[in-house]
Amino acid sequence: MTIQENISLKNYNTFGVDAKANTYVDIVTIEDLKTVLKSETSKSFFILGGGSNMLLTKDIDAMVLHLNLKGISITYETDDYAIVKGNAGENWHEFVVWCLNKNLGGVENMSLIPGNIGTAPIQNIGAYGIELKDVFHSCETINISTQEKKTFSNEDCNFGYRESVFKQTLKGKYIITSVKLKLTKRNHKLNIAYGAIKSELESLNITNPTIKDISTAVINIRQSKLPDPKKIGNSGSFFKNPIISEEAFIKLQNDFPNAPHYVVSEKEIKVPAGWLIETAGFKGKRFGDYGVHNKQALVLVNYGNATGKDIYELAKLIQQTVFRLFNIKIETEVNII
Repeated sequence: MTIQENISLKNYNTFGVDAKANTYVDIVTIEDLKTVLKSETSKSFFILGGGSNMLLTKDIDAMVLHLNLKGISITYETDDYAIVKGNAGENWHEFVVWCLNKNLGGVENMSLIPGNIGTAPIQNIGAYGIELKDVFHSCETINISTQEKKTFSNEDCNFGYRESVFKQTLKGKYIITSVKLKLTKRNHKLNIAYGAIKSELESLNITNPTIKDISTAVINIRQSKLPDPKKIGNSGSFFKNPIISEEAFIKLQNDFPNAPHYVVSEKEIKVPAGWLIETAGFKGKRFGDYGVHNKQALVLVNYGNATGKDIYELAKLIQQTVFRLFNIKIETEVNII
């Protein structure tokens, strides 16, 4: 366990925002975590994972606990499936690659999502028609107040679209230390209907795809649209795709007959936020050191030394403009700190 004072978090968030932490603690064991929580009971804590799903708009006065808990293992398996455990500090994509190399299916569509395993359930991460909840078995946590361990099942997590109990009623009360997923060993259920996966597989001349082939297709698609955070500061998709009523969608179609959409239920339609933002004229717009990516309107970027406040003000301008033009509210997927 390493403790540092007055440290910049620029290298610990994918936006590359230069916010400061009064106290930074590198957590490498659960014992470290329990010790800090117990000895610093009067302090508030800020839990830092991969730093990929947040925008820092100010310095962090709370004690920053950086979860670097490592390890991946199979804890149980049958002929058909395996329960795979990943500790919170493991990089999500590296975890996906580990699973694919063992021919474990279920996470291939979520290849190259930035961040760490520990934050995946909080956000219920997802991509290309698959969400974490579809393969989630359970997660182990530590109660911040009591330091007691508690396991949450899939049902306990109350997953929704980019939502979970950890973003709602239990926000700030538990720290996720590991996650278990139930993945297939054979008879993999392939999902290639969403987005451009099918056409990408066709361009690769693949007619009978494996889970690795699907992962390759997803990686190709994401790399063609999304900037590398190591080169341009960003946090992936900044906004959620809004789900609107059928009535609201009919009104939208009257003005925009070719509006892309996905049917969620008989009365609900999902509209791509990227299309709304692009149609509003923001795609590729740059404001000094920050702006909207030129290949994917969902992505806000830091070209250099933008502040979190700069990027947040742009996000609010986009939200206001989209609402004015389409009467649709778009919510942030990224956590604003």
